[in-house]
Amino acid sequence: MLWEAVRLALTAITRNKLRSFLTVLGVVIGVAAVIAMLTVGEGSTAQVRASVERLGTNVLVLRPGRMQMGPPSGEPAPRFELKDAEALAELSVVAHVAPQANATYPVVAGNANSTSSVLGTTASYLAVQNWPLALGRAFEPGEEAAGAAVCILGQTVRDRLFGAADPLGETLRVRGLSCRVIGVLTARGAGSFGQDQDDIVLIPIRTAHRRLQGDTDVSSISIALLKSVASEDGIRAVQALMRDRRGIEIGRADDFSVTDMKDFNNLLAGVNSVMTGLLSAVAAVSLLVGGIGIMNIMLVSVTERTREIGIRLAVGATGAQVLTQFLIEAVVLSVLGGALGIVLGLALAWGGSIFLAIPFTPSALVIALAFGFSAVVGVVFGFFPARRAARMDPIEALRHQ
Repeated sequence: MLWEAVRLALTAITRNKLRSFLTVLGVVIGVAAVIAMLTVGEGSTAQVRASVERLGTNVLVLRPGRMQMGPPSGEPAPRFELKDAEALAELSVVAHVAPQANATYPVVAGNANSTSSVLGTTASYLAVQNWPLALGRAFEPGEEAAGAAVCILGQTVRDRLFGAADPLGETLRVRGLSCRVIGVLTARGAGSFGQDQDDIVLIPIRTAHRRLQGDTDVSSISIALLKSVASEDGIRAVQALMRDRRGIEIGRADDFSVTDMKDFNNLLAGVNSVMTGLLSAVAAVSLLVGGIGIMNIMLVSVTERTREIGIRLAVGATGAQVLTQFLIEAVVLSVLGGALGIVLGLALAWGGSIFLAIPFTPSALVIALAFGFSAVVGVVFGFFPARRAARMDPIEALRHQ
């Protein structure tokens, strides 16, 4: 009897193909939206976690000025100097220190060009960022001290300027500076905010000061603490040293900020998860809209097939059998919509992952929940029309025109 009810449901659905497709469209969109949102959100969260793992633990970033929301107030805080980084390197809790001077410049090699992030720093930057080289070598102490015209390329810059060719020993121009390529970084992909981390050129910070910036400002300092040192202890030591160097009196607020990158990335992952949940909840509303569409069409179907229902009841079918038939029709519609929605949702998530350069991480649990919810929508919204059909009076139904 169950199989017969399923066969009759499929016959009724295929009788009006266009109407059936439009009926399940809301369920398709709802399921696809939920799966796409959750899959892309999980991929973004996985990317943040990977960034934390690559960066390692106990990494601090020191920036001038206080971290605050809205426009800055008061006088801007003074920038750091290279002497600040040298003093931080003397702390007993510190393993590596990398001062940074960052700007965006045009980079040209032959007929190829790229507008990329140019970072003046030291060889310690590779250790702080846990970023190994794919080719070549890091800056030597003599090159850093002399402000030599040498550079290390990210993979994106290498691909744009040199393609598959070996760039080591080649010369490129950064603004008005000609520098020799001595190394290439391993590929990292997108960062926590979706930016291309490989679109970067590293040069010695004194080279950036003398040949590009024309000043000695240090925009930020990255600090890798010893593995045995807790982040809280390292932050306190850094704050004490910098308050002393910048002459900040007791009771006055710091004019700099120290960020623990592990906590910052974990915060980003938490915010990302909340936003993904909210967007998925909004997308799930489409499922409810699709369920209402199923109920409306099922009510129309019951009205159109009133005489058929009357005949079935007159020849001995029970109300439960009629209810089961129409309920199965509603469930089949919603399940078909759920299956199509899964395919569409995974396709959208895959395309979004490629566009956003994040991992494609489909979850079997998410797919099962979305599919199960679509079936529940069919049961809930199909029950009222099915009950209406089951409660019809056979005589009145046979008189219906």
